[in-house]
Amino acid sequence: MRMFDAGHAPIHYRCYGEGRPVLLIHGLGGSGADWVLQIPALERRFRLIVPDLPGCGASAPPRGGCSVAGFAETLWSLLDDLNVRQTDIVGFSMGGAVALEMALQRPAAVPRLALINSLATYGDQWRKWMYARSWGVLIRLLGMRRAARIFAAGLFPQPWQQAFRDRAEAVVAAVPAASYLSMSRALEKWEAIDRLDRLQSRTLIIAAEHDHTPLAEKQALAIRLGAFLVVVHGSRHGTPFDSSAATNSSLIALLTDRPLLACGRLACDSPTRAQAEFLRIRSRALELLGDDDDCVLPWRASCESVRSGAAAQNAPSTAVRGSAIAAGRPV
Repeated sequence: MRMFDAGHAPIHYRCYGEGRPVLLIHGLGGSGADWVLQIPALERRFRLIVPDLPGCGASAPPRGGCSVAGFAETLWSLLDDLNVRQTDIVGFSMGGAVALEMALQRPAAVPRLALINSLATYGDQWRKWMYARSWGVLIRLLGMRRAARIFAAGLFPQPWQQAFRDRAEAVVAAVPAASYLSMSRALEKWEAIDRLDRLQSRTLIIAAEHDHTPLAEKQALAIRLGAFLVVVHGSRHGTPFDSSAATNSSLIALLTDRPLLACGRLACDSPTRAQAEFLRIRSRALELLGDDDDCVLPWRASCESVRSGAAAQNAPSTAVRGSAIAAGRPV
């Protein structure tokens, strides 16, 4: 793990692989360790730069408060320090907001952009406003640990996802309540709708069928951006975790300028698929998570326990046909 201080806050980051740079930005309450299911698939082709956002993982909270624009500026400062002038960016959830903000701050510097369960604004509708505020109320009433348990249960509700559920609960519970609420408010205040015409990136939007933000809004955003939209059926908000096969194949297609899958099965991983994937990457995942800090230790437990959790479900779940929709560009 390396550290960089741009004057805003010291942030920790990791680098993997060689080749064209790709920046991976995690979501609210997470850390760079959240990409453990994507790193083994991508590091053979790309130079991956994987930070912990300020106030997350092993990074210090930002001086002067949280803002999506501030996060984006901090990450550009990191890339400048690494002499990276152009980079593809992948962002999940709040990380997608930071990724989009980065692409709007320096349009010519982001050739390819992937947004996973992300939007261009979070404060424009009562449904999104209520969702964000309800978590704030829960945290204040119940504390981070109990609120994290509720959050994790909604994120990974299937019996075979117990390892994911335990890991999400442990990681989110470790975030100080003040930091979590500050980042949530920053996301609520941020918007990019009026600036989207600046975007120059070839863009992919990966959307879960059962995400807590509306699919219709992601479809509208894809049309507005001329982006590709991939809908992953059966997935909830944690698509990089519960749908690693669909996530990884879609990202590789975008990053290598190959056609995205127009037909076929793009769906949440089945228990047997998840088990096979963990067995395949288990040794590499534990190597990636070799640092004994709080943000990676829960993943170690997941890697050790997921086999028994998946094996308890001998039959795969019913396959659901997914879809890839090209909005404004050919698939």
